[in-house]
Amino acid sequence: SPLPIHKTVPSSTTMTMINAPNSSSSNTLRRRRGAPTPPASTSVSTASSSDRHNHSDSADKSAGIVADDHDVSFLRRANSSVSSLDVPRLDHDSAMPPISPSISRPLPAAAATTSPATVNRAPSKKSPTDESRLRKMVTRLVSGLIMLSLFILILLSGHVYVCALVALLQVLLFRELVTVRYHAFFDRIEQTIPLFRTTQWMWFFVAIFYAYSEFVVEVIIKSNTKLHYLLGYAQWAPMLSFSLYTGTFVLTIATMQTGHIKFQLNQLCWTVLVLCLTVGQLKYIMHNIYNGLIWFTLPILLVITNDVMAYFSGITMGRKFITRPFMPLSPNKTWEGFIGGGIFTIIIGWYLSRYLAQFTWMTCPTNQLVFFPQKLECEVENIFHEATTYFPHQVFELLPRAVVHLLPLDIVEICTHRDPSTDVTTTAAASIAPNLLHPRELASRLAPCVSGSPHQRHHHYQLALTIIPIQLHAISLSLFASLVAPFGGFLASAIKRAYNMKDFDSLIPGHGGVMDRFDCQMIMALCTWVHYNTFVKTTTVSVAKMLYMYRLLGEEERREFLERISGMVEGG
Repeated sequence: SPLPIHKTVPSSTTMTMINAPNSSSSNTLRRRRGAPTPPASTSVSTASSSDRHNHSDSADKSAGIVADDHDVSFLRRANSSVSSLDVPRLDHDSAMPPISPSISRPLPAAAATTSPATVNRAPSKKSPTDESRLRKMVTRLVSGLIMLSLFILILLSGHVYVCALVALLQVLLFRELVTVRYHAFFDRIEQTIPLFRTTQWMWFFVAIFYAYSEFVVEVIIKSNTKLHYLLGYAQWAPMLSFSLYTGTFVLTIATMQTGHIKFQLNQLCWTVLVLCLTVGQLKYIMHNIYNGLIWFTLPILLVITNDVMAYFSGITMGRKFITRPFMPLSPNKTWEGFIGGGIFTIIIGWYLSRYLAQFTWMTCPTNQLVFFPQKLECEVENIFHEATTYFPHQVFELLPRAVVHLLPLDIVEICTHRDPSTDVTTTAAASIAPNLLHPRELASRLAPCVSGSPHQRHHHYQLALTIIPIQLHAISLSLFASLVAPFGGFLASAIKRAYNMKDFDSLIPGHGGVMDRFDCQMIMALCTWVHYNTFVKTTTVSVAKMLYMYRLLGEEERREFLERISGMVEGG
């Protein structure tokens, strides 16, 4: 078929076509092998819209067309001969316009009289995707506010109800995680493995009993005189835990089937992993609650803050500064969200810890098992009192002095003052004759630098901060909540990706299941217990702490403790 050149005439539905002639010379259009040869004639014809459409379709279905410079010159001559059609001219270096059925279709009369910008302009209207996203955000916000309100209400209800909430969440977390593989292999499990769900829940009950029986005996029963009648039963708790473990162990092995042992071992490994996540990491969370509700509340709020601020940082600045993918397991996460969430978590944790330290309900430890909230009164520990803390001066030594002086902080330069009569610094004098200077005299020689004084030498920079020590602990917990705790969420994303799941459950509207919301909280609770016993419990000494520890002692230990205290007092 001949090469058509189409031009839409606005006032008519007809189309004028120019058929390029065929010749044996190089001026002909070169077609690919197998294409038919057009006749050697030039004609101007008028075709109807249906003929034009069929002709254009046949041209598209034919072999590809490649035009050279001679073909372009021929088209220019054809354009000059039919200038009334206003066919757009082709430059020497321009490529041949593609031939498509869409080109040969005439434009409507209204569209032909408007500009291209007007034709391409779409009416402003929200897409269904935007409306769905907005609806989902509103649902998430409402659900989040409801959960936060319930959390505050349970906190104010008392320690017992907080512990009950944690136990309920552990049950839901275990159910969602073991259900993942149960749904994936439902047919095989139901037909071949007896008591599969029963043995899983037995393992969970054994782990819960072992984890919390020690806490109940040591913190609740032994420290309360009203519950001492239970000490006879409490001593059997380890034996009962071991009996439950051996019974569950025997039942698990007895239910293994010969042809499915490998599959059952995989299921058993999955159950053990779920127990490590849901029970092992939360073993000491009850201790956090009774050591003071601040050690339970603050870490949870830090993780929530990091999650929320990472989300908003990601949607506002995601992939605008760093285009490198952050985590393949969770492709929606960005570096900007990760970094922004960490910065906001540290800032909010600094002020949030100071705010919570004002309430004795948060700071006082307790060992009472009461079902109605009572006002807690105790001698507040030192870490919740305002104190003056000196920033490590070694940090300023790493910076040039000019930079240190420009910092917008109350930094004081401390100098070693020299004795004008001996022209020896007190530090040097102390090294030569240490008996001549008392340590207090040596310390008194270190004083703020006096501008213009010749008898001084720079010693260090000093920055005094009036803070509550819990704020420094909050920074440490904030760093963990920002750098390590999110990997609990990445593990949850990996599990969902492996089993083609969107959410673990639909229990919480807009959020999914309990695991979708608390995937980062479990390792955060374990970190809080380790931090408390490493940096707080061993370094904090107060009357309230001593009395609390005294209540944890048994009768014989209390008697021995009092005898030793009496001996220390009598000995002076």
